[in-house]
Amino acid sequence: MENIHTIQRRIKGINSISKISRAMEMIATSKMKNTQQRDIEGRPYAEKFLEVISVLAAVTSKEEIHPLLDRRVVNNIAIVHITPDRGLCGGLVANINREIGRFVRRRRGKVSFICVGRKGLDYVRMTRRNVIAEFTGLGDKPSFVDTLAISRILIEEYEQGIIDGAYLSYTRFISTLHQEPVIQPVLPITLAEIPDTKDFEHEYEPDPHTILGELLSRFIEAEVYHAILESIASEQSARTVAMKNAMENASALTHELTLQYNKARQEAITEELLDITGGVEALND
Repeated sequence: MENIHTIQRRIKGINSISKISRAMEMIATSKMKNTQQRDIEGRPYAEKFLEVISVLAAVTSKEEIHPLLDRRVVNNIAIVHITPDRGLCGGLVANINREIGRFVRRRRGKVSFICVGRKGLDYVRMTRRNVIAEFTGLGDKPSFVDTLAISRILIEEYEQGIIDGAYLSYTRFISTLHQEPVIQPVLPITLAEIPDTKDFEHEYEPDPHTILGELLSRFIEAEVYHAILESIASEQSARTVAMKNAMENASALTHELTLQYNKARQEAITEELLDITGGVEALND
């Protein structure tokens, strides 16, 4: 059995770790709620956005199809791989990296990456995949403007014919205890189903094709931003659970070490009493 001083040091160290875990859990919970609220507020906007685009596409001449709606044979694709910059979030990073690894192995043709977050970037580099661009250090509260460069790279690559399709790879937030890795197609844009266009009699200024071109780019920007918010909410949620589990494990280990400490202390006291008793008997003799 370890000596008393060693056990005391271990208990002290574990208590320190428990306090740090508690602080990290509280911070992660706060960040998760803030990001989740922003994500929820943006969902109706994205849904209505797609509906408006679909209506505009329906009234636009078929000869004037926008490049972002143009479907072609898929040879080369780009993936926006969104992961955290930091660890301590359970199996979240491993799950999304494993999912993207499976996806890429099933693909034929060239696959390039736009990496958002250091953990995904490290994985892509380790697997020796082509990286078009990398974005790290966006923080826990990125603004819409902070993410525009990501979507603009996607749009330019697709319009120039460098890629034939694009995907968003991120972790979808479902609940505090459940996050799901997702690989979502984003280019070409898939339009929503709408009622018969005969029911729509709107006047457009300028023409529908010009408006559609502007809105399609904005839609891609909104989709990328939404995926990043979902990923951050999932990261903070996973970190909350991981820190809670760490505290529970620390508490259990502290209890076990306290029992060992009490037993070791009792044995030490008993040994001292035996030494004293033996000394007294020796003097009496």
